[in-house]
Amino acid sequence: MKRNSDKINFILGLILLIIVIIPALIGLVWTPYDPEAMSSSSKLAGVSLKHLMGCDNFGRDVLSRIMSGSSITLIIAFGTVALGTVVGTVLGALAGFLGGAFDEVLMRINDVFLAFPSILLAMVMVALLGSGKYQVMLALGIAFIPSYARIVRGEFIRIKNLDYVKSARLAGAGNLRIIFVHILPNIKTVLLSSVMIGFNNAVLAEAGLSFLGIGVQPPDASLGRMLSEAQAYFFTRPTLALFPGIVIVMMILGFSLMSKEIR
Repeated sequence: MKRNSDKINFILGLILLIIVIIPALIGLVWTPYDPEAMSSSSKLAGVSLKHLMGCDNFGRDVLSRIMSGSSITLIIAFGTVALGTVVGTVLGALAGFLGGAFDEVLMRINDVFLAFPSILLAMVMVALLGSGKYQVMLALGIAFIPSYARIVRGEFIRIKNLDYVKSARLAGAGNLRIIFVHILPNIKTVLLSSVMIGFNNAVLAEAGLSFLGIGVQPPDASLGRMLSEAQAYFFTRPTLALFPGIVIVMMILGFSLMSKEIR
């Protein structure tokens, strides 16, 4: 029964992500209007056939900005998770496999970074690196490394002393072969689940940083910045916050539901 429920969650999550990702991919090459084109005659225009999601306080088409902003958010999330996963996996694998002083020193440093919430650590990194989509990607990727390192280390410690690993070592397999052939493939489920959760956290973190004005900077569109700009018009034009907010929720919910099935 639980297995069926997980499959349903996976399918629902996939549907939500498809609904969001397809317009985002289209937004990489085409949008109905220039996302940054301003029009004094269209300021705060409501939903219409001409502007399906209305216009913001600068007369910019909301649908175009959501399509462009969604693509930027997903690119940042992908880069963040890729950096965090690759570096974190390498560090965690080495620490868990080698153990000893290397593991002790690396994990104490790792614990220092884990003591800070990822979003706070990312804010510090953004302050050092500067604002912008590539800086945010790098900052979030660095902030995510400690959590991936801790997860992979724990799995390597659990598996490295199992009988099949000992047999491979007795058969003359080198350390690299044991790590990449015998251990790493057996933690793929845990790693994939962590990756999906990482996408979830990356989307939320990027939106949060942009909302605060230290993330993606103009002229690039950003869902978080759209929410920030919509605050002043929440009661007169609630759709300015509603549409980008729904997209963010769909992204986060989609990744969360899919991660449950992978577990």
